[in-house]
Amino acid sequence: MGSAYQIQNQEAVYFCTFQVVGWVDIFTRKEYRDIILQSFSWCREQKELELFAYVIMSNHVHVVVRSKTGNLSDTIRDLKKFTAKKILGLALTSSQESRRDWMKVVFAYHAKYNKRAGEIQFWTHENHAVELSSNTMIDSRIQYIHQNPVRAGLVEKAEDYLYSSARNYAGLAGLIEVDDI
Repeated sequence: MGSAYQIQNQEAVYFCTFQVVGWVDIFTRKEYRDIILQSFSWCREQKELELFAYVIMSNHVHVVVRSKTGNLSDTIRDLKKFTAKKILGLALTSSQESRRDWMKVVFAYHAKYNKRAGEIQFWTHENHAVELSSNTMIDSRIQYIHQNPVRAGLVEKAEDYLYSSARNYAGLAGLIEVDDI
């Protein structure tokens, strides 16, 4: 993999995208979105992750983040590892999950073709990390994140989408706290 979308400066602000393998629309269910939110909150409190903006779409997550400890790659790795384990544990064992058998096949298929994966893979290994070196770049990516549900036709106004920091930026109660940039 090239270095174009890798985290080079561990202390910089980054725009990242976490994509579910095979573009599986797993985040159409609240319980899986909530795992992501809980993990963001935990990383903010315990790993000193600064979370400036986020959106959870049906099959991917966008964030603008920075690490106060200078270990952004490690924090993202741990976040993705934990959420994958937690979501897969729930999705692949729950009798409530009607897509369980299909998801097992998809997640196993993607793991088979990736040397770094075990028997099953949830997230792609790429984070599509883009360093945001100016306030203009930061503002642009935050706007992009917040407009994602609008562009997808899910809501008319960005702040109406619950699983996004657009609510926080609009002065409304968000589902989790975000940091001031």
